[in-house]
Amino acid sequence: MSYADNRPSWDIFCRVIDNFGDVGVCWRLARQLAAEHGLAVRLWVDDLAAFRRLCPAIDAGRAVQSWQGVNIRLWPEPFPEVEPAGVVIEAFACELPERYVRAMAARVARPRWINLEYLSAEAWVGECHGLASPSPRWPLTKHFFFPGFAEETGGLLLERDLLARRRAFRADSAAQAAFWQTLGLLPPEEDEIRLSLFCYPASPTAELFTCWGDGAQSLTCLVPEGVAGAAIADFFGVEAVAAGAALRRGNLLVRIVPFLDQEAYDRLLWSCDGNVVRGEDSFVRGLWAARPMLWQPYPQAEIAHLHKLEAFLDRYCVGLDAPAAAALAAMWRAWSHGEGVALAWPAFRAHWTTIEKHAETWAGDHAAQGDLASKLVLFCSDRL
Repeated sequence: MSYADNRPSWDIFCRVIDNFGDVGVCWRLARQLAAEHGLAVRLWVDDLAAFRRLCPAIDAGRAVQSWQGVNIRLWPEPFPEVEPAGVVIEAFACELPERYVRAMAARVARPRWINLEYLSAEAWVGECHGLASPSPRWPLTKHFFFPGFAEETGGLLLERDLLARRRAFRADSAAQAAFWQTLGLLPPEEDEIRLSLFCYPASPTAELFTCWGDGAQSLTCLVPEGVAGAAIADFFGVEAVAAGAALRRGNLLVRIVPFLDQEAYDRLLWSCDGNVVRGEDSFVRGLWAARPMLWQPYPQAEIAHLHKLEAFLDRYCVGLDAPAAAALAAMWRAWSHGEGVALAWPAFRAHWTTIEKHAETWAGDHAAQGDLASKLVLFCSDRL
């Protein structure tokens, strides 16, 4: 990639581990840096096939390609000799190739090296955000950049026009009907509730499905293909599930929809009455969708994910009336602990309207704190 056009150059390095969250975050960030900040962005990804699930325009067989203003590169082994960018983002401690770090150290104007960390609402994040870590081997300094929910953190990924696009979509019944048609669905019936489900394989889906099937209201659950497939097939007693499948038990209808790209997934979140999300990327998009939602953090050893859950609940429930906050917290805890879902769901559903109003207020308040991409640009231009 040439930087002859004199735009500031940024490199983002991403390894796909076992989910789509890492590359999902990096792809959103790369596009926003290019589109909204006029940067020359090069995104290095070690698994283009996984990347293609989120962005079908990607050619998994091409090592170099461009899409939506971003230069996309396969991260190969061994790594080639390339000119480092002016700002280098090491996403989620993925460890830069040594050849690339050596080239960084050889530059007269040394690159600004950022370790982009995982999202957390824990209090220590604000204390560690922006800390410098001099390299013991190279004349380079790495800075830790923590996304977060407090003003003293790096903020959340949020495109400038996202909330306006969401509001416009929700006000346009024709656009919503057209979206449902792309999924092979009619708009929801008057007494029907629609929820999207994006969960982990071990999530307690059977208990949740039983609760929904036994409920008094017709509920349609939309699940992207490949998500909890084995658990869904086991619950309904079928061999396998694929896009287009419609499975019913009681008042529950589970529809398997195609795995959606990021733009279509946003529209799914906006269209549904509520959403079950996971990890980091879908979690943040669920927050901006401003619907009642159910979140499960990525399961970690020594139940570290449950500490993340409690830290976020402490922040999210501020301003929410006590009965609704208790119902929401009980439901989220049951979902992440893997038990008690059926007991928690009725109260959660009973406070639905209050929780939805709170979700809208929360999204507006946190959008005003500044977004991750803008804070990164400011950090690199003013503080390093």
